[in-house]
Amino acid sequence: MVPEPLSQLIDELTKLPGIGPKTAQRLAFYTLQLPEQEVKSLSDALLRARQNLRQCSICYALTDCDPCEICQNEKRDSSMVCVVADPRDIMSFERTGEYRGLFHVLGGLISPLDGIGPDHLRIRELLLRLQNGKVKEIILATSPSATGEATALYLAKLIKPLEIKVTRLAMGLPMGADLEYADEITLIKALEGRREV
Repeated sequence: MVPEPLSQLIDELTKLPGIGPKTAQRLAFYTLQLPEQEVKSLSDALLRARQNLRQCSICYALTDCDPCEICQNEKRDSSMVCVVADPRDIMSFERTGEYRGLFHVLGGLISPLDGIGPDHLRIRELLLRLQNGKVKEIILATSPSATGEATALYLAKLIKPLEIKVTRLAMGLPMGADLEYADEITLIKALEGRREV
């Protein structure tokens, strides 16, 4: 019989994405072997992140200040906006150290099977950002999956009439892959080889 506190810890860990019962059990036992101070530090970090992070009012990235550091940075190229599905994708691009433009987080991808249409994403907010005339290029950096491609094509059709250059990441990224798992070299090459849509 599993003690209730251990069972509850395992149950809570299985609620995390990609964590099945066996991984949750391994994590629970690992956590129980840590010094109490390390467990407290982990717990405090989770609470601090949950309480202090919010979405940037411009790009919708996760931030502890508004606007976020990227949107505030005057050294960034404000004529270029990289459109991503999720805030995690920004972290992938920032690790490369190569991209110097701004970002826009859609908050997902168009997926009719999951009941997610264009109105569920931050497409309207993106179009509003394009009204000031400063943006000269939109880089569509959605994952090369069916939903990522559908979202990119939909956005390209909306943006093209605004006479803004619309590019798509090169296909150095494998089909069906998520950006968060791409290595820096692959992302750099995909950025360099982007093509107009």
